Amino acid sequence: MTLALVSENRSFGGWHRRYRHASSSLGCEMVFAVYLPPQAETGPVPVLYWLSGLTCTDENFMQKAGAQRVAAELGIAIVAPDTSPRGPGVPGDPDGAWDFGLGAGFYVDATQAPWSTHYRMHDYVVNELPALVEGALPLLPRRGISGHSMGGHGALVAALRNPGRYLSVSAFAPITHPIDCPWGHKAFSRYLGDDRSAWRAWDASELIATAPERLPLRVDQGEADSFLAEQLKPEALEAACRAAGHPLQLHRHPGYDHSYYFIASFIEAHLRHHAAALNP
Repeated sequence: MTLALVSENRSFGGWHRRYRHASSSLGCEMVFAVYLPPQAETGPVPVLYWLSGLTCTDENFMQKAGAQRVAAELGIAIVAPDTSPRGPGVPGDPDGAWDFGLGAGFYVDATQAPWSTHYRMHDYVVNELPALVEGALPLLPRRGISGHSMGGHGALVAALRNPGRYLSVSAFAPITHPIDCPWGHKAFSRYLGDDRSAWRAWDASELIATAPERLPLRVDQGEADSFLAEQLKPEALEAACRAAGHPLQLHRHPGYDHSYYFIASFIEAHLRHHAAALNP
């Protein structure tokens, strides 16, 4: 596959770049962002894959999180894909809502028409995109994964479903139990069908019990998050980890909400969490 450079900007001695490519998993063109730290100019570096939340593109995290300074210090690249397929022929929410379809791929592999043709974000994030960027850019196959909200759900599920694929995982305000929240009900019923037993394979709180790898989880949650009680439910993940003996650091932060102000406040701690595993 060919990468087409869309734009590039110098940042903290490295480069922020956006690329376009044709995706076989999603059946459309995709744009993703990558931050290459200065160390990448002399050899390949480990990489953190970042998954953004509802309504976002590859641009939100790179512009708002303030991650480049610390990534440059630690010698870690960051790859940020889009949150869904896009383009002509890609269906969106039939009701025009913001929490399904375009910008809301939920990082699952859809099985139901018409979504199954394009909405295979899990395969794209876990398999296609890493193979592409690690083959074309100075990136090592030493991977961490993180994300926010819907993307936090995607990061946890990617790590739990793919043992050995990642060396580290973290999440900001993740949707921890999507089979038991309105966002999850809407997305899973359309992408995966009405058989709720099939939903469990895409729910971090359900996957914990049988996870073949006990990769430590770091989760940060703002206590003033307006989505906390109805949509995010970190207590479900906490209970599942406790029951299974799965290592979890759950950091609760009074006064913090769901915004990028929250992410920017604690992104350094997450990057250092990943660097401890990614840098041998």
